[in-house]
This record gives sequence, structure tokens and C-alpha cells, in this order.
Amino acid sequence: MLFYSFFKTLVGKEVAVELKNDVVLTGTLHSVDQYLNVKLTNVQVVDKQKYPQLLALKNCFIRGSVVRYIQIPTGEVDTELLQDAARKENAPQKS
Repeated sequence: MLFYSFFKTLVGKEVAVELKNDVVLTGTLHSVDQYLNVKLTNVQVVDKQKYPQLLALKNCFIRGSVVRYIQIPTGEVDTELLQDAARKENAPQKS
């Protein structure tokens, strides 16, 4: 749930999504769900020469299981908040 919560804070931000088949798409993160499926708007393909069939793509839904990486702008990452959340999630459970 840590990554889901983190990606929800990035809705509306520009991201690059690299898929397992080596396609890289950039666009505005429109939504994300608990399976880390993402919806992008204003989509552009990074390698236009290699994937000309994707040039007409404007919006897309990407299944979370085909995502290799999601690259986000460094200015959008609150590392302290992310580290605190990771510590809390991994803290020993009190019985």
C-alpha cells in the first residue's frame, strides 16, 4: 500500500513509464489503483522512430504487471515522508 499511496500523490504530474517490452511512454498521471495500474493522458512515445504506430496515442491505460519502471521528477519526491512511511510499514507489529 506504500507505493499506491505514494503514486496517488503524483496524480496530475508528468511521469515516464517504461514497459517490460521496452516501450517508454511519457504523459500526465491521471489515475492509479491498488494494483498499480496507471492511466496516462497527453501521452507521447519516447522513441518515435521505433514505435510509429503509437504516435496517435493520446490517453492510455497500462496494466501494472507490464510496468518495468515509473520515472518521476526528482522535485516531486518527498524523501523524508517516503522514508518515514517505509519505517512505519516495516515496524514490528505490537500484539
